[in-house]
Amino acid sequence: MTGQALEIRPAGTSPEQLAAYSGLLSEVFEASPKFTAESIAWRYRDNPAGTVVGADAWAGETLAAHYVTCPLWATVEGERRRGLLSMNTATHPDFQGQGLFTRLAQATYDQGRAAGYDFVIGVANANSTPGFLRKLAFQHVASLKAGVLTLAPRRFEAAPVQYAGDWSAELLAWRLANPAIHYGVGRSGSLTGVWAPTHLPFVRCAAFVETAAEPRPGRPLGPALFIGLEPRLDFGRLGFMPLPERFRASPLNVIWRALGDAAPAQLDPGRVALNFLDFDPY
Repeated sequence: MTGQALEIRPAGTSPEQLAAYSGLLSEVFEASPKFTAESIAWRYRDNPAGTVVGADAWAGETLAAHYVTCPLWATVEGERRRGLLSMNTATHPDFQGQGLFTRLAQATYDQGRAAGYDFVIGVANANSTPGFLRKLAFQHVASLKAGVLTLAPRRFEAAPVQYAGDWSAELLAWRLANPAIHYGVGRSGSLTGVWAPTHLPFVRCAAFVETAAEPRPGRPLGPALFIGLEPRLDFGRLGFMPLPERFRASPLNVIWRALGDAAPAQLDPGRVALNFLDFDPY
C-alpha cells in the first residue's frame, strides 16, 4: 500500500478515533488493558491538563499511523508551565518505512506550539532515541536510574531542581484513576508514596510526590523498584541498589525539546526530577 495517498489529520477523542487508536495500538504492539478504548479515553480525553495533541495518517478509512503527546503541568526553572509528554506512536505494518512518524511528530509539535505549550518531554527506549535526536532536534538529557529502594523516603532533601512534574490534587486523582491498573497509595512522612504492580512477579514500582492523596488499602511502603531521576533523594541513605544491566530490557532515556523561548533550550540532567507517574510506564 505504499502508493496509497495519505491524509494527515489532527488526533482527537471522538468514539470513532478512540476505537481506531485502540485497534492500531493493539495490532502493532499487543492487546493490553492500557490500549482499550476506555483506557485511551482516560489518557487522551479526561486529562485535567488538556486533551491530547497529536496527528494521524489516514488511508481512506484505515488508520495508517498515529502519534500523540499528552498535556501536563511542570515546574520549570521555578515557573509553572504547560508542556507535552511524548506518548503513543504506532504505524500500521502496511505503511512502515515511509517516514510517517517524523511527519506526524512535526505536525504535532506545530500544533502544540500554536496552542501555547512550552515544551515536549519524553522517555524513549534505545531504538527510538536516535530518531528523536537526529530528526526532531531533541536533547538527550539522561538515562533513567533503575534499581531497588530498600527504604521509603520520608521527605525530599533541599536540592536545586530545574524540572519536576507539578502534581496538583486534581491531576494526581486523575492519574490514580487509570482504569488499566490499580495503584497503592500511602503517606511516608511529608511525602505521598504511590506504587504500581509491574510485569515482574512480586515487584512494585514506587514514586514519591509532595501532593497528598487518599490512602488506599494495600501493603505498606517498603522495598520497591524506582525508575526515574530525583536529585532530592539521598539514594545512598535509602539503600538504593542499581538493577543489573542483564535485567534491563532497554535503557530509558529522557528527551527534551523546547517549543518556544519560555522553556530552556536544554535541561541539566543533575536537576531533573522524574518518576513513573510522570512518564506512564505503569
